[in-house]
Amino acid sequence: MPGTNLTREEAQQRAAVVSDPAYDVALDLTTGDERFGSVTTLTFAATPGASTFVDLVDAEIDSITLNGEAVDPGAYADSRIALTGLQATNELVVAARCRYSHSGEGLHRFVDPADGLVYLYTQFEVPDARRVFATFEQPDLKAEFTFHVTAPAHWQVVSNSPTPEPVPEVPSRLVPRTSGTDTATWHFAPTKKMSTYITALVAGDYHVVRDTYSGEFGDIGLGVFCRQSLVEHLDADDIFLITKQGFEFFEGAFCMGYPFGKYDQLFVPEYNMGAMENAGCVTFRDEMIFRSRQTVAAYESRANTILHEMAHMWFGDLVTMKWWDDLWLNESFAEFASHHAQVNATRFRDAWTGFTNNRKNWAYRQDQLPSTHPIAADNYDLHAVEANFDGITYAKGASSLKQLVAWVGEEDFFAGLRSYFAKHAYGNTTLTDLLAELEAASGRELQSWAAEWLQTTGVNTLASDFAVGEDGAFTSFAVTQTAHPDHPTLRRHRVAIGLYDLTGGSLVRTGRVETDISGQRTEIAELVGTKQPDLVLLNDDDLTYAKIRLDERSFATLVGHIASFADSLPRALCWGAAWDMTRDAELASSDFVDLVLAGVGTESDLVAVGSLLRQGLGAVNLYTPQARFEELAERWESGLRALVEAAEPGSDHQLALVRGYAGAARSPEFLHSLLAGELDGLTVDADLRWTLVSALARIGAADADAIAEELHRDDTNSGRERAAGALALRPTPEAKAEAWHRAVEDPSTPNETRRSIAGGIQVTGQADVLAPYVEKYLSMAETVVDEMGVWIGQIALINLFPNANPSAETLERVDAWLASTTAPAAAVRYVKEGRDDLARSLRARAKTW
Repeated sequence: MPGTNLTREEAQQRAAVVSDPAYDVALDLTTGDERFGSVTTLTFAATPGASTFVDLVDAEIDSITLNGEAVDPGAYADSRIALTGLQATNELVVAARCRYSHSGEGLHRFVDPADGLVYLYTQFEVPDARRVFATFEQPDLKAEFTFHVTAPAHWQVVSNSPTPEPVPEVPSRLVPRTSGTDTATWHFAPTKKMSTYITALVAGDYHVVRDTYSGEFGDIGLGVFCRQSLVEHLDADDIFLITKQGFEFFEGAFCMGYPFGKYDQLFVPEYNMGAMENAGCVTFRDEMIFRSRQTVAAYESRANTILHEMAHMWFGDLVTMKWWDDLWLNESFAEFASHHAQVNATRFRDAWTGFTNNRKNWAYRQDQLPSTHPIAADNYDLHAVEANFDGITYAKGASSLKQLVAWVGEEDFFAGLRSYFAKHAYGNTTLTDLLAELEAASGRELQSWAAEWLQTTGVNTLASDFAVGEDGAFTSFAVTQTAHPDHPTLRRHRVAIGLYDLTGGSLVRTGRVETDISGQRTEIAELVGTKQPDLVLLNDDDLTYAKIRLDERSFATLVGHIASFADSLPRALCWGAAWDMTRDAELASSDFVDLVLAGVGTESDLVAVGSLLRQGLGAVNLYTPQARFEELAERWESGLRALVEAAEPGSDHQLALVRGYAGAARSPEFLHSLLAGELDGLTVDADLRWTLVSALARIGAADADAIAEELHRDDTNSGRERAAGALALRPTPEAKAEAWHRAVEDPSTPNETRRSIAGGIQVTGQADVLAPYVEKYLSMAETVVDEMGVWIGQIALINLFPNANPSAETLERVDAWLASTTAPAAAVRYVKEGRDDLARSLRARAKTW
């Protein structure tokens, strides 16, 4: 959409002209199903005589007034209102009608198919407050916001400030009302000073449960909200428990009370992301209200998300980056802080194991793609920002912060944070501001550390190089470090080296050395004279961010005893090393599959179980030579079936393994048996039924009628999304054509339904049916970002890349497209990422073992 891509330079120019904005925003949610009324009164200081603009997307303008003078509505063009002849102090009033969203951007409107009730919520990060009211849409122009919301009188209406008592409404001054229900207006108190992107409005027929946290700094009112159709599944007590544990931990660690008064957490439908840190009004995907049985991994993940958003209240909301170059200051810190809080304040004491097994692998993959970027990225415009919500910004950044904590010490790290929050509260900062406080607290020079870790790209690989004497002891020991030629930085690392021996059937750590390494080779004198253990583990305790390689004896120990580790974190590091080697074509996919089958059934970390089952399937589908594919796919399927049948009835392992088997199944018989409830202890509830029905659809054993019958059993929003995905999985030309239309061409498809459909189109084993979609994908890639935006575009570009046709011909065609395309940079990025995955797959498939 023209005019929506604000550049960093434009933002700097505007911030040089205007200051001290304040917003008074009146929204009328009773004017119809398509648009709502929006009146923005924006006051601000400016350089006299200067010109600037405010942002407003997809609005129908009723009037614009600047300093009491009418402005020609023609000043609104390309999503901006041009302002000229500014005075020292200014008042802009924009009366407009804005559009409800079905894409998860701006003000999203949803009607629950279960009961016909209406639910609204906003999602403004990165630049979408301008879809609801006229704004200076950039993070450094912080302001107070006063909201007035007119809505049906029986609704819940929630914003950043505490919800006031509603005032029964007289006829609106905004636009004619079409609603026949009683209406009221909520006049919210002004907010604390904050950026536009963390303002929020949630309204509708929500159910609410309330509680209070009482801590050292006073009481905090808590609310948990969900749709009425999910009330029976709402486990508010567990959500409140994690919330209270989080507040106790963060207020203590930061020596500062929560800054935004009340704290509402709202679980909303059709949400694009996991959650959003709106100040005092946090929104979450309502899939986190579990309507079906889940493993402990789901509760661990939800707890982590709750703590992630809470950490943002200080790091991101109270103190905010000046521009999106420092997006990582938000996300990396929250990612680190949430895991740190889980370990120290909740029942999830092994959260760093889950991080290693899941999030860190995301970072390693992202950092080896052609789109890799520094943690502190050069986000020169909004499109670049939107594309950089990735594994580097989150998980690599968090890994680097964990390394920084090891580098400066935990006590000094948090002392620096406390100074940072106190000095910059309600303001904007850059990376330099944070480093200054950490340097002052620790006494360590950190500019060079930041240059190595935050401003470079790529992942290092660490390996051991040693000699062993006749007595079995090391006569020399060194850690070597390498880097990819395109990303040659060799970093300083604080690492632990763990020595593990088989003792009583368990792999137990019998020695540990913690040291600094740098350059290509670092001698470890402390290990000379130490008996060679059964397994040497570099980066023990996962202190740094680096790939690791195991020596020959250590790898042999791993293959024979992966399930024997006494602790979960070293096992996670070894799982990660094996997966890295598989992706790098250093380990045969068959060997990785055998390793997973040997250890996944007894793996104690359920996050790891889910990750390993996905990786095992990926090893079969992506990295297996065609001549061996059938044999390995059969081995994977039969191996998982054996593990399913051996699992403890009713256990988390049983559920996780059944889900994994569904992805591996190649014949329908056992799937039908599972669906019929014939496995002892297995609860076959709505979500698991969809998993099994989708597996049957994928192999051609469930047609449209069978899927419709399942939808009749579960005609809910989740059921409709799952049904749409199952229809897309079917291996027929008609199914793929219908799915492509709904995922790519139909603008009315809701965002999460679109995601479900897109995820079901490209299926390994359906190459013949999907052959025409190589060209269709490349044609779509030219225009989808311009036509549908980055968030919706990435759903199509990531999910629909032609992975089901993994051939040299497909690679050549993609390369030709990349050489000639004029598509936007964001689209080119996602195609390049798919191209890299395809090339990696072909390299592994070409290897002979």
